[in-house]
Amino acid sequence: MDDGDVQRILVVMAHPDDVDFGAAGTVIGWTERGIEVVYAMVTDGDAGGFDDAITREEMAELRREEQRAAAKCAGVEDVRFLGYSDGRVEATLGLRRDIARVIRQVRPDRVVMPSPERNYERIYPSHPDHRAVGSAALDAVYPDARNPYAFPELLADEDLEAWTAREVWIVGGPTPNHYVDVTANFDRKLAALKSHASQTAHMGDGLEEMLRGWMGFSATSGGLPEGSLAEVFQVVDTA
Repeated sequence: MDDGDVQRILVVMAHPDDVDFGAAGTVIGWTERGIEVVYAMVTDGDAGGFDDAITREEMAELRREEQRAAAKCAGVEDVRFLGYSDGRVEATLGLRRDIARVIRQVRPDRVVMPSPERNYERIYPSHPDHRAVGSAALDAVYPDARNPYAFPELLADEDLEAWTAREVWIVGGPTPNHYVDVTANFDRKLAALKSHASQTAHMGDGLEEMLRGWMGFSATSGGLPEGSLAEVFQVVDTA
């Protein structure tokens, strides 16, 4: 689906910073073209960080604020948190309903999500929370959000009509088929990630070095010109 046919995009991720590691450069390109992008974070990231002096409640509040700041770097104003416990996410009917609710609220043309599959080439995207959110989000796209008889309470109690998202972009999976050149947006992607100071400050200059190495490899794999930096996705037609 061409971006010219897209008005709204919903990004569903497990933790604050997931979208910025995996897709912020691409999101920046979308918002610059006038596409509305909404973030939905399933957890508040309360199991993250490195400071034992910070309570889990304080960490959750901090990471929500970090994600809002990172979103602004990418041109995103609407950031929603579903309140699930970090490290304990399962692809339950309840999570499917909660994501279907957001899909019906936002009514996106495209939904971005983590892969429900384990990636043995790069294990880090395959965090259990990521896989659970990917599975639930894909089920929420098809069939839940589009089926008026799935979770009928969404219509009866909340007046949320069924909605069909026409395309899914999967992040971190083992079989990517789409490479986005985000070289021009790298500095803003890096700024977004630095907004997650509780997770990235300890890396110093190593964060930029890691990103350039990882994204440069992705660009080479996608056949992009030498020196390019890329983000990769598996694009699935769900119309």
